[in-house]
Amino acid sequence: MFFGEGALVLKPVRPWTAAAISDCILDRIGRREMIRLLHENSAFADIFTEHLLKRSSRTEADLADHLLNSSEKRLARSLLLLSNFGRESGPKPITTKITQQMLAEMVGTTRPRISFFMNKFRKAGFVDYNGHLTVHNTLLNVLLDD
Repeated sequence: MFFGEGALVLKPVRPWTAAAISDCILDRIGRREMIRLLHENSAFADIFTEHLLKRSSRTEADLADHLLNSSEKRLARSLLLLSNFGRESGPKPITTKITQQMLAEMVGTTRPRISFFMNKFRKAGFVDYNGHLTVHNTLLNVLLDD
């Protein structure tokens, strides 16, 4: 995963933040070194290009989601993505501690709204949370129900 790609085109201000929801190790690659790697290492350039294309696609989807969907549907989408829904390995319990405030920031709403929707999802059997958050595939119904 990469972030801070704007530095490659000399953007003077980076208005976004990056947050990790689990332990991670970061490597800082300076602009000159990154450009050198992209020119000299085709495998690295391929990985970086794939990352940029996926990020662009995800940004478009997030923008459309934010403009067209309610915060309840955005929360459902975020929970499904966090639980690995739709990936080859299949859905998994979310073992990382994720607070309602973190979810609110991801969804672009307030913590009380997240609390309301999480309780609604729990009562409907879409999620279980007691130390670990388990998202059931029935949550997909929230996205499909219109």
